[in-house]
Amino acid sequence: MPDDEICIRFSRAEALVLFEWLARVDDAKAAPIEHPAEQKVLWLLEGQLEKQVPVFASNYKQLVEDARTIVDESH
Repeated sequence: MPDDEICIRFSRAEALVLFEWLARVDDAKAAPIEHPAEQKVLWLLEGQLEKQVPVFASNYKQLVEDARTIVDESH
């Protein structure tokens, strides 16, 4: 990994919960964006998470609920 990059690790459940929240915030345009770079970074993060979570699964909503339970009980 280049020196100018960082790596953050999430469990699959954490990634799914974070993705779902980011997607809702983005859809609602609810993030308090002060600079265009902030929006770009949020989109990059959302895009990277989207590659890792089952967004097109037929049981997506249930997967999100299960992930929320796992995260809630583990922290």
